[in-house]
Amino acid sequence: MKTLFFFLIVALLQGACQKNTYQPGVIILPNDLTVNLVVDGATVTVNAQADSANFYLITFYENGDSTQVETKTGVATHTYNASGQYQVKVTANTTYSDFITEMETFDININAGNTGAPTSGTTSPLNYPGYTLVWQDEFNGLSLSQNWVYDIGTGNSGWGNNELQYYTNQNAVVSDGLLQITAKQEAMGGQNYTSSRIKTQGIQSWKYGRIDIRAALPKGQGIWPALWMLGDNITSVGWPSCGEIDIMEMIGGAGNNDKTIHGTAHWSDNGSHAQYGDSYTLNSGVFADEFHVFSIVWNANGITWLVDNVVYNTINTTPAQLAEFQEKFFLIFNVAVGGNWPGSPDGTTQFPQTMYVDYVRIFQ
Repeated sequence: MKTLFFFLIVALLQGACQKNTYQPGVIILPNDLTVNLVVDGATVTVNAQADSANFYLITFYENGDSTQVETKTGVATHTYNASGQYQVKVTANTTYSDFITEMETFDININAGNTGAPTSGTTSPLNYPGYTLVWQDEFNGLSLSQNWVYDIGTGNSGWGNNELQYYTNQNAVVSDGLLQITAKQEAMGGQNYTSSRIKTQGIQSWKYGRIDIRAALPKGQGIWPALWMLGDNITSVGWPSCGEIDIMEMIGGAGNNDKTIHGTAHWSDNGSHAQYGDSYTLNSGVFADEFHVFSIVWNANGITWLVDNVVYNTINTTPAQLAEFQEKFFLIFNVAVGGNWPGSPDGTTQFPQTMYVDYVRIFQ
C-alpha cells in the first residue's frame, strides 16, 4: 500500500507541473499571408499562402459584380471581359468567421491574341428584317480568301492623291479572327512607307444592299484608313465616271481628326468631278480605342451612311447625273500614308499603325 500511495503522489505532482495546451474557445488566426498574382492577357491567377490557414476565399471584383472562389490550396483563376484596373480580395481562413485579409489591385490589358487590337466595341446582327445575308468575310482563316486581290506599288501620282506609301502584299495579314492592314515606316519602291490595299475587283461586286464593316482604326497625323467602293466599269470609263462610295474614311491627327470619320459619294457631273458627303465625330475617345460598325444602306433611291447604326449622311441618287450608283461596285480596304488630304506624317506620328477589320457582311 505504501508503494502504491507513493506512485499516486508522484503522478499527481507531475500532472500539476505540465502546461495545459488546450484552451477552449481560443482560435489561432492564420498569419504571414502572401499573395502573388500572375496576369496573362485577360486572365489573372492568384497564388495565396498563409500559416495555419484551413482554406482561402478569393473574391474577384469586376464592374460592380464579384466572383468568389473557395480553395484549400490558395490558387484561383479568373478571366475578365474587358481591359481595366481591377481588385481581388484574398482571405486566409481558420473558420468562416476567423480570417485575415489582403486586397490587391492590378491591370488587365486585353488584346485579340497578339494583334494589339481592342476587344471591346459595337457589334451588328447577322440578319435584318427584309434582308438576306448574301456575302460575308469573317477573316477567320490564316490568310486572305480568294475573294481578294492586292494593288501593288505607288499607282499614278501616289494613287491620284500624292500619297507616300508603297503598297505591298506583305502588310495585310489574317490572324486571330481579324484582317490587319499595317502602315509601316520603311523604305520600299522609292517610298519611305509601306502599307497594303486589297480589293474584290473582278471577283465580287454588288448592286444595292446593306454593307456592315466592323473595324478598329489606326490613328495619327498623316494616317488615312479607308473602307470604300468603286464601280465595276472603272477600267472602261475611268474615275469619277465609275462612281465611288466611301463607306468610311478617316484622316488621322490631333484635334478631332482621330475621332471623326467621313462618308462620301463621288461621281461625274457632265464630265466634272462632283461629290457629296458628311462626317461623324465621337463624343469621347478616338476610333482607335474600340471597334465600330461602319455601314451603308444603298438602294435605287439613295445611299445612307451609318456608324454603329446611327445615320449621319444621306444622298438622293435618283437624278440622272448620279446614274453611276445604279451599277455594281466592288470593295477596297486600305491604309494610306500622307497625301493631299491628310498631309504628311510628322514627329507626333507613331508607326506602325494598323487597321483591324473583324468582318464585312453584305445583305440584300
